[in-house]
Amino acid sequence: MQIIDSQIHAFYPNTPERPWPEGAVSPHGPQYTLEQAEAQMDAAGVQRAILVPVSWNGWDNEYSLAAARAKPDRFGVMGRFNIQAPDARERLAGWRDQQGMLGMRLFFAGEPWMSLLNERSYDWFWSEVERSRMPFMAHIPGHIAGFEPLLARFPGLRLIVDHAGRHPRGARDDDAWADADQLYALARYPDVAVKVSSLPCFSTQPYPFANLHRHIRAIYDAFGPQRMLWGSDVTRLTSTYEENIRLFTEALDWLSEEDRSWIMGRAAAKCCDWPL
Repeated sequence: MQIIDSQIHAFYPNTPERPWPEGAVSPHGPQYTLEQAEAQMDAAGVQRAILVPVSWNGWDNEYSLAAARAKPDRFGVMGRFNIQAPDARERLAGWRDQQGMLGMRLFFAGEPWMSLLNERSYDWFWSEVERSRMPFMAHIPGHIAGFEPLLARFPGLRLIVDHAGRHPRGARDDDAWADADQLYALARYPDVAVKVSSLPCFSTQPYPFANLHRHIRAIYDAFGPQRMLWGSDVTRLTSTYEENIRLFTEALDWLSEEDRSWIMGRAAAKCCDWPL
């Protein structure tokens, strides 16, 4: 079984030689370099990772893209895109021509992101994303139903919902799943998938995180294993990396080996057009 981590934020330390943008604050610690990521992946038996550039570093995808160019069977990138750039339309048209760029990932919190969902003036963007069949990862903490009007207009969007739609700094245990029905409702769109990423962060219990199991089963029943992408978001993870893996490879005894092969890697490869 090949394991693909569907979300790693890899970033370099803030140094005079390579400074972060002025005012940048990292919620993920002082650094998590590509070398650190590879060492952790190797120790846990993870073959590939999808790199998600950190939002506080502006629109710079190069650190991740350089890794994907150097090791295309190890790393792929879901890059950040500046919708307000003067050349945004041209850059969107050639987005996946960049070597290593699998698609796009945006965090919908504040502006202009919420307007991007709702204002028709941005429909040119969504129309092209839908037309080109671009894989699109998105996080919308605390407002999962916000994707509904967008999908009603563009039902062919290949949307991948981050962290099972949970709020990364919100409630935990059963309270974290209060709006889960809004996530399950998106399963009626066949091109919507779910990252079951960093789920131990939403439980106060130790491994095997028993109070997560019924919620994972509900996602499975709604979306099926071919639309579930395992991931770590390792720099925010509250458990060990290995425990997050074992949650799916060992603790959920109702998963078949075929299910596990999809959730742990094949679904990410399929949903992000990254052939195994």
